[in-house]
Amino acid sequence: MDPLDVDGTRTVAVGSVLFLVAFFLLLPFYGRLADADRTWWLWTCLAGFGLGVIGWDYCRRRRNRRQEHEQEPEQG
Repeated sequence: MDPLDVDGTRTVAVGSVLFLVAFFLLLPFYGRLADADRTWWLWTCLAGFGLGVIGWDYCRRRRNRRQEHEQEPEQG
């Protein structure tokens, strides 16, 4: 049995999407969040999505570089 190939790409993508979903779910409650001084919840979700997209790109590039490195013939 082979070990799981865990490169983090799917995990980061799912986390990013969840932050975006949370942002859109909280958006209709902007007035109530503003009254309770909790509008930072919205911006936290948006920042989580943005950082997640950056992290997803990083993980994707790392995975691709690793696959290219594994396919190179060994010299020696």
